Amino acid sequence: MATKKSKKSTSTKSTRSKPEHGTSLITAFREIRELIVHGRMSPGTWILEADLAERLNMSRTPVRGAIHWLQREGYVLEHRNISKSRMIVAPLTKEDANELYLIIGNLEGIAGRGVALLPEPQRKQISSQLRALNERLAGIASGKNGSPGEIFEIDREFHRLIIKYGAGPRLTTLHGGIEPQTERYWRLYASSIINDLHTSVEEHTAIIRGVEAADADAVQTALKMNWLKGAERLGHVIDIFGERGSW
Repeated sequence: MATKKSKKSTSTKSTRSKPEHGTSLITAFREIRELIVHGRMSPGTWILEADLAERLNMSRTPVRGAIHWLQREGYVLEHRNISKSRMIVAPLTKEDANELYLIIGNLEGIAGRGVALLPEPQRKQISSQLRALNERLAGIASGKNGSPGEIFEIDREFHRLIIKYGAGPRLTTLHGGIEPQTERYWRLYASSIINDLHTSVEEHTAIIRGVEAADADAVQTALKMNWLKGAERLGHVIDIFGERGSW
Protein backbone atom coordinates (compact mmCIF):
# COMPACT_ATOMS: atom_id res chain seq x y z
CA MET A 1 0.00 0.00 0.00
CA ALA A 2 2.84 2.38 0.87
CA THR A 3 4.48 1.76 -2.49
CA LYS A 4 1.31 2.56 -4.40
CA LYS A 5 0.84 5.78 -2.42
CA SER A 6 4.41 6.81 -3.14
CA LYS A 7 3.90 6.32 -6.89
CA LYS A 8 0.70 8.37 -6.82
CA SER A 9 2.51 11.18 -4.99
CA THR A 10 5.35 11.17 -7.52
CA SER A 11 2.90 11.23 -10.42
CA THR A 12 1.06 14.22 -8.94
CA LYS A 13 4.32 16.10 -8.51
CA SER A 14 5.38 15.51 -12.12
CA THR A 15 2.06 16.64 -13.55
CA ARG A 16 2.32 19.90 -11.61
CA SER A 17 5.86 20.64 -12.79
CA LYS A 18 4.87 20.73 -16.46
CA PRO A 19 2.25 23.51 -16.21
CA GLU A 20 4.63 25.51 -14.02
CA HIS A 21 7.34 25.30 -16.66
CA GLY A 22 4.86 26.14 -19.41
CA THR A 23 3.61 29.11 -17.44
CA SER A 24 7.18 30.33 -16.94
CA LEU A 25 7.80 30.09 -20.68
CA ILE A 26 4.65 32.08 -21.50
CA THR A 27 5.50 34.66 -18.84
CA ALA A 28 9.06 35.02 -20.17
CA PHE A 29 7.78 35.37 -23.73
CA ARG A 30 5.27 38.06 -22.80
CA GLU A 31 7.66 40.02 -20.61
CA ILE A 32 10.51 40.01 -23.13
CA ARG A 33 8.08 40.89 -25.94
CA GLU A 34 6.84 43.84 -23.89
CA LEU A 35 10.41 45.04 -23.34
CA ILE A 36 10.96 44.92 -27.12
CA VAL A 37 7.61 46.48 -28.09
CA HIS A 38 7.98 49.34 -25.62
CA GLY A 39 11.54 50.03 -26.79
CA ARG A 40 13.20 49.10 -23.51
CA MET A 41 15.25 46.63 -25.52
CA SER A 42 16.30 48.74 -28.48
CA PRO A 43 16.29 47.47 -32.08
CA GLY A 44 19.63 45.87 -32.91
CA THR A 45 20.51 45.16 -29.25
CA TRP A 46 22.43 41.99 -28.50
CA ILE A 47 20.32 39.57 -26.44
CA LEU A 48 22.20 38.12 -23.48
CA GLU A 49 20.34 35.16 -22.06
CA ALA A 50 21.94 35.33 -18.59
CA ASP A 51 21.23 39.06 -18.24
CA LEU A 52 17.61 38.59 -19.27
CA ALA A 53 17.15 35.73 -16.82
CA GLU A 54 18.48 37.89 -14.01
CA ARG A 55 16.35 40.86 -15.10
CA LEU A 56 13.18 38.74 -15.11
CA ASN A 57 14.20 36.79 -11.99
CA MET A 58 13.80 33.51 -13.88
CA SER A 59 15.93 30.51 -14.70
CA ARG A 60 17.63 30.47 -18.09
CA THR A 61 15.52 27.57 -19.44
CA PRO A 62 12.23 29.45 -19.98
CA VAL A 63 14.15 32.55 -21.11
CA ARG A 64 15.98 30.49 -23.74
CA GLY A 65 12.68 29.01 -24.93
CA ALA A 66 11.07 32.45 -25.04
CA ILE A 67 13.92 33.85 -27.14
CA HIS A 68 13.46 31.10 -29.74
CA TRP A 69 9.69 31.67 -29.69
CA LEU A 70 10.27 35.39 -30.26
CA GLN A 71 12.60 34.51 -33.13
CA ARG A 72 9.84 32.50 -34.81
CA GLU A 73 7.50 35.50 -34.51
CA GLY A 74 10.00 37.99 -35.92
CA TYR A 75 10.92 39.98 -32.80
CA VAL A 76 14.40 38.44 -32.61
CA LEU A 77 16.89 37.64 -35.34
CA GLU A 78 20.02 35.52 -35.45
CA HIS A 79 23.05 37.58 -36.43
CA ARG A 80 25.90 35.51 -37.86
CA ASN A 81 29.51 36.40 -38.51
CA ILE A 82 32.60 34.33 -39.24
CA SER A 83 33.33 33.28 -35.66
CA LYS A 84 29.90 33.00 -34.02
CA SER A 85 26.21 33.82 -34.10
CA ARG A 86 24.18 35.83 -31.61
CA MET A 87 20.56 36.81 -31.15
CA ILE A 88 19.60 40.45 -31.58
CA VAL A 89 16.39 42.44 -31.25
CA ALA A 90 14.97 42.71 -34.78
CA PRO A 91 15.71 46.07 -36.44
CA LEU A 92 12.91 48.43 -37.43
CA THR A 93 13.06 48.77 -41.20
CA LYS A 94 10.91 50.36 -43.87
CA GLU A 95 10.50 47.06 -45.69
CA ASP A 96 9.33 45.27 -42.54
CA ALA A 97 6.89 48.09 -41.68
CA ASN A 98 5.35 47.96 -45.15
CA GLU A 99 4.83 44.21 -44.88
CA LEU A 100 3.36 44.37 -41.36
CA TYR A 101 0.99 47.23 -42.19
CA LEU A 102 -0.18 45.43 -45.33
CA ILE A 103 -0.94 42.28 -43.33
CA ILE A 104 -2.78 43.99 -40.49
CA GLY A 105 -4.70 46.20 -42.93
CA ASN A 106 -6.03 43.14 -44.71
CA LEU A 107 -6.92 41.38 -41.45
CA GLU A 108 -8.81 44.41 -40.15
CA GLY A 109 -10.45 44.84 -43.54
CA ILE A 110 -11.98 41.38 -43.18
CA ALA A 111 -13.15 42.21 -39.65
CA GLY A 112 -14.57 45.48 -40.94
CA ARG A 113 -16.80 43.56 -43.33
CA GLY A 114 -18.15 41.68 -40.35
CA VAL A 115 -18.96 44.93 -38.55
CA ALA A 116 -20.74 46.34 -41.61
CA LEU A 117 -22.98 43.26 -41.79
CA LEU A 118 -24.20 43.53 -38.20
CA PRO A 119 -27.80 44.58 -37.45
CA GLU A 120 -28.42 48.33 -37.54
CA PRO A 121 -28.76 48.84 -33.75
CA GLN A 122 -25.33 47.26 -33.20
CA ARG A 123 -23.78 49.26 -36.03
CA LYS A 124 -25.12 52.49 -34.55
CA GLN A 125 -23.66 51.65 -31.18
CA ILE A 126 -20.27 50.75 -32.66
CA SER A 127 -20.27 53.83 -34.90
CA SER A 128 -20.92 56.00 -31.88
CA GLN A 129 -17.93 54.51 -30.04
CA LEU A 130 -15.68 54.85 -33.09
CA ARG A 131 -16.77 58.45 -33.65
CA ALA A 132 -16.09 59.39 -30.02
CA LEU A 133 -12.54 58.04 -30.28
CA ASN A 134 -11.97 59.78 -33.61
CA GLU A 135 -13.18 63.08 -32.17
CA ARG A 136 -10.57 62.77 -29.44
CA LEU A 137 -7.90 62.31 -32.09
CA ALA A 138 -9.27 65.30 -34.00
CA GLY A 139 -9.03 67.39 -30.83
CA ILE A 140 -5.36 66.47 -30.45
CA ALA A 141 -4.67 67.14 -34.15
CA SER A 142 -6.20 70.63 -33.87
CA GLY A 143 -4.44 71.38 -30.59
CA LYS A 144 -7.77 72.11 -28.86
CA ASN A 145 -7.66 69.31 -26.31
CA GLY A 146 -5.90 66.10 -25.41
CA SER A 147 -2.23 65.22 -25.35
CA PRO A 148 -0.01 63.77 -28.10
CA GLY A 149 0.91 61.06 -25.62
CA GLU A 150 -2.65 59.73 -25.90
CA ILE A 151 -2.59 59.21 -29.67
CA PHE A 152 -1.32 55.65 -29.65
CA GLU A 153 -3.81 54.37 -27.05
CA ILE A 154 -6.80 56.08 -28.71
CA ASP A 155 -5.88 54.84 -32.18
CA ARG A 156 -5.30 51.31 -30.92
CA GLU A 157 -8.68 51.32 -29.17
CA PHE A 158 -10.34 52.46 -32.42
CA HIS A 159 -8.90 49.54 -34.37
CA ARG A 160 -9.49 47.02 -31.59
CA LEU A 161 -13.20 47.85 -31.64
CA ILE A 162 -13.31 46.68 -35.25
CA ILE A 163 -11.71 43.38 -34.25
CA LYS A 164 -13.89 43.00 -31.15
CA TYR A 165 -17.15 43.28 -33.05
CA GLY A 166 -16.22 42.00 -36.51
CA ALA A 167 -13.67 39.21 -36.10
CA GLY A 168 -14.17 35.55 -35.24
CA PRO A 169 -11.81 33.55 -32.99
CA ARG A 170 -9.34 32.64 -35.75
CA LEU A 171 -9.08 36.19 -37.11
CA THR A 172 -8.77 37.57 -33.59
CA THR A 173 -5.85 35.22 -32.91
CA LEU A 174 -4.10 36.21 -36.14
CA HIS A 175 -4.58 39.90 -35.38
CA GLY A 176 -3.32 39.45 -31.82
CA GLY A 177 -0.13 37.91 -33.16
CA ILE A 178 0.66 40.73 -35.60
CA GLU A 179 -0.58 43.77 -33.63
CA PRO A 180 2.35 43.94 -31.14
CA GLN A 181 4.81 43.94 -34.04
CA THR A 182 3.15 46.98 -35.61
CA GLU A 183 3.05 48.54 -32.14
CA ARG A 184 6.86 48.61 -32.09
CA TYR A 185 6.81 51.06 -35.01
CA TRP A 186 3.94 53.10 -33.61
CA ARG A 187 5.57 53.60 -30.23
CA LEU A 188 9.03 54.51 -31.50
CA TYR A 189 7.95 56.78 -34.37
CA ALA A 190 4.52 58.09 -33.27
CA SER A 191 5.80 61.44 -31.98
CA SER A 192 7.13 62.20 -35.45
CA ILE A 193 3.82 61.47 -37.22
CA ILE A 194 1.65 63.91 -35.26
CA ASN A 195 1.65 66.50 -38.06
CA ASP A 196 -0.23 63.99 -40.24
CA LEU A 197 -2.75 63.07 -37.56
CA HIS A 198 -5.55 65.01 -39.28
CA THR A 199 -5.16 62.74 -42.32
CA SER A 200 -5.59 59.65 -40.17
CA VAL A 201 -8.71 61.23 -38.66
CA GLU A 202 -10.16 61.67 -42.16
CA GLU A 203 -9.39 58.04 -42.98
CA HIS A 204 -11.15 56.95 -39.78
CA THR A 205 -14.17 59.03 -40.79
CA ALA A 206 -14.42 57.01 -44.03
CA ILE A 207 -14.41 53.80 -41.98
CA ILE A 208 -17.18 55.09 -39.72
CA ARG A 209 -19.34 56.18 -42.67
CA GLY A 210 -19.00 52.76 -44.22
CA VAL A 211 -20.14 51.11 -40.97
CA GLU A 212 -23.13 53.45 -40.72
CA ALA A 213 -24.12 52.71 -44.32
CA ALA A 214 -23.69 48.93 -43.90
CA ASP A 215 -21.29 49.07 -46.86
CA ALA A 216 -18.94 46.14 -46.31
CA ASP A 217 -16.79 46.93 -49.36
CA ALA A 218 -16.36 50.56 -48.28
CA VAL A 219 -15.35 49.59 -44.73
CA GLN A 220 -12.87 46.98 -45.94
CA THR A 221 -11.29 49.38 -48.43
CA ALA A 222 -11.15 52.24 -45.91
CA LEU A 223 -9.41 50.10 -43.29
CA LYS A 224 -6.86 48.77 -45.78
CA MET A 225 -6.18 52.30 -47.02
CA ASN A 226 -5.77 53.61 -43.46
CA TRP A 227 -2.98 51.11 -42.85
CA LEU A 228 -1.41 51.53 -46.30
CA LYS A 229 -1.36 55.31 -45.94
CA GLY A 230 -0.04 54.84 -42.41
CA ALA A 231 2.85 52.83 -43.83
CA GLU A 232 3.57 55.65 -46.29
CA ARG A 233 3.59 58.23 -43.49
CA LEU A 234 5.83 56.00 -41.42
CA GLY A 235 8.13 55.48 -44.40
CA HIS A 236 8.70 59.23 -44.74
CA VAL A 237 9.70 59.41 -41.07
CA ILE A 238 12.06 56.43 -41.41
CA ASP A 239 13.63 58.11 -44.46
CA ILE A 240 14.37 61.15 -42.31
CA PHE A 241 15.47 59.53 -39.05
CA GLY A 242 16.82 56.26 -40.41
CA GLU A 243 16.05 52.63 -39.72
CA ARG A 244 16.64 51.70 -36.11
CA GLY A 245 18.92 48.81 -35.29
CA SER A 246 19.93 48.02 -38.87
CA TRP A 247 23.33 49.73 -38.77
